Amino acid sequence: MQNRTDVQLQMILLVVAPPSGVLFAVQRGRDELLRPFASTPERISFAITMRLGPALVDGAFNFQGPYAQGTPTDRFVYLNSGVRAGESGSPWERRAKIKLSGIPRDLVEVAIGDSNRAIEARIQGRARDGGPVCAAVQRGAITWHLATRT
Repeated sequence: MQNRTDVQLQMILLVVAPPSGVLFAVQRGRDELLRPFASTPERISFAITMRLGPALVDGAFNFQGPYAQGTPTDRFVYLNSGVRAGESGSPWERRAKIKLSGIPRDLVEVAIGDSNRAIEARIQGRARDGGPVCAAVQRGAITWHLATRT
């Protein structure tokens, strides 16, 4: 799989149990925002597409595209909330880093290039202080799954 380059990887980000009344968005590039495709009081859902470039020297996946932030060896996706998500007047101004290195390799290998499959991240939407999730999302606050379109 490491020789395949420029293939697409579908991702779904589910923000579970977000604090009520807080706007969330995924950051695209430096300052564009992606709104959710679905939202309920219990969960907020985003769909993004990543590209996989040539494998890194250590064989790790090379996540690329407008949602990939950071350096090639430390890629992440920003989940913005409050003011950073475009909610003027919010008491919150937060950004959470969803580290892509945490995605299990076997899930990526099954999902890449398959438009009927996606990697799904379930992210706890609330930080310890009760506000929106922020900083680097820790392993216990995120789980990775394979989603299949039926």
